[in-house]
Amino acid sequence: MTQSTGFTSPPPPRPSGIRKGPEAQFISAGLRGFRDDLLRGAWAYRPLPELPVSDSETTRLPGVRFLVSRALHLVVFGAVVFAFLVGLTAGYYVSLPERAVIGLVAVSPAVLAATRPVAAWWLSLPVGCVASVLMGYGDEIPFNPSSYLVTLLVAAVAAAWQGPRAALWMWLVTAGFSLFVRGLIGFGSSNVVPLLFLLGLVLCAVSIWHFRRTARETVREAHREVSAERSATAAERTRAVRLEERTTIARELHDVVAHHMSVVAIQAEAAPYRVEDPPQELADAFAAIRENAVAALTELRRVLGVVRADDYEAPDAPQPVLADLDRLLDGVREAGVAVEKLVTGRRRELPQGVELSAYRMVQEALSNVLRHAPGASARVELAYVPVGLGLRVVNDAPERPADPSPGAGHGLTGMRERAAVLGGELHAGPDEAGGFEVSAFLPAPLPPPEEAAPADPSPASDAPRPPAPADTPDVAGATGTPDVAGATGTPDVAGATDTTRITTLPRTPDVARTTETPAAEVPTTPLSLVKKEEER
Repeated sequence: MTQSTGFTSPPPPRPSGIRKGPEAQFISAGLRGFRDDLLRGAWAYRPLPELPVSDSETTRLPGVRFLVSRALHLVVFGAVVFAFLVGLTAGYYVSLPERAVIGLVAVSPAVLAATRPVAAWWLSLPVGCVASVLMGYGDEIPFNPSSYLVTLLVAAVAAAWQGPRAALWMWLVTAGFSLFVRGLIGFGSSNVVPLLFLLGLVLCAVSIWHFRRTARETVREAHREVSAERSATAAERTRAVRLEERTTIARELHDVVAHHMSVVAIQAEAAPYRVEDPPQELADAFAAIRENAVAALTELRRVLGVVRADDYEAPDAPQPVLADLDRLLDGVREAGVAVEKLVTGRRRELPQGVELSAYRMVQEALSNVLRHAPGASARVELAYVPVGLGLRVVNDAPERPADPSPGAGHGLTGMRERAAVLGGELHAGPDEAGGFEVSAFLPAPLPPPEEAAPADPSPASDAPRPPAPADTPDVAGATGTPDVAGATGTPDVAGATDTTRITTLPRTPDVARTTETPAAEVPTTPLSLVKKEEER
């Protein structure tokens, strides 16, 4: 005798259901389509759409645009009138007023198709059958000539709204209804077969039109998505390029700022030793300056570590300045480009950040000439003015089409970022001669002049000054200020003399030439940015 433990084994799992075969799935999907297309929302409001009208001289006439936009309404209205007239001309056993009333009843589904096409199709079958009986077409039940046309029209409108699947179901339902009515009556000839044939042709044509319209909309939507993705990608790429350029500028300017901070720290540390018995307050102040400079330098190095790229290598040489521009031009000449440099105004030492940015702009502009303008000559123009530096790089039209360049094509973006960092402006674009021009202005105003001590009068001060050598350019002009455009009666940048003296470097890198050119012969340098800043 065994002892029961009180636990029972769980029952076997029940099958979740019998899996449907492909035939059952096909029938189920078809019935769902029938329900969704012809039963659910049969009385939904679907008015005939207005057609788009192109703007032309014909459509601008009064009333033409209105008629063209409602062409579908006119077609349906014309078909209704035609079906009504066909009903009036037929009828064997009824009078004309009775035929008119029955004709209005027969075409009523076609009128309803302009707003509720599916419901109109459902009504067209029984209404057409009743109208045939009342008109005396017993041998042509269920469709007399009037309801024949109405059935074709309503089915076409409903299929255009609902699609090919609904068109197939409408043909099947119409065929079943017609065969059922003919079998129920059981006498006379019938026009069911011709009707089903014509209805099949009409529904096939509407289905093909629906397929093509759906395909066009799908392609158009895909194009819109691709355009949106391309726009987003281009925006992201532009944003990434700007961030990369700003990071590069930050890394380059780090050396400049770090040098100044190091000088501040060293001078603050050495300053107390230059004064005999300095006050304690002064020593404490210099010590605080040194501590703040060292702390700022440490934080600056941390920032550089954040913006440094993975493949970044510290430069072995100082950052270039405008004094290194001749070496750059020599390299460009060796590459086969005839380049000339033109300098106007008094040369002066600019902030190192301005000189670095100007050098990089000229370097990138000449690189673009090498890549995109084969066989063209270039000219580099620098204009030193009291409010800053103007530069212009222009090249002639290329002799032949340029080969595809592997570069990223973001050099202009980098130059604009460099100008924006310094608060300047940059313009780039083709010129009238078929070449390309890059012009920029970088603000770097002169420091305020120091008050000079009064000089002791002496006889030597009254002696006439010796004239300057003939081979030495007098860039200061008659007033001691830089003269960029100075011609009499012509507005200039810094002063007013009757001639403009410029220093040029010819295309030959080994020979330097100094010329004195009258103002009328000075080549025009459209540095509108410089003039704009001076007018301010």
